[in-house]
Amino acid sequence: MPSPELSTLTDEQLLAERKKMKSNAILHGVLIGMLIGIAVYSTVKNGFGFFTLFPLFFVLILFRNRKKEEALKKELKNRDLK
Repeated sequence: MPSPELSTLTDEQLLAERKKMKSNAILHGVLIGMLIGIAVYSTVKNGFGFFTLFPLFFVLILFRNRKKEEALKKELKNRDLK
């Protein structure tokens, strides 16, 4: 289910979204680190190949989520919420 437009959310819903994003940021950091580590290990052990690119594809997906987080921060700042 796609998330609703941030400008249509109430203040309480925005704060709840921020709380979720904070906990997801830690998880995403760990996952990105693991996936990059797998890609580096695969490259060193087997050379450049599919198992090098496969984890990096997921890293790109996780980085795209950062755009949503920055949009949320901007909306919170516009509404003067902490």
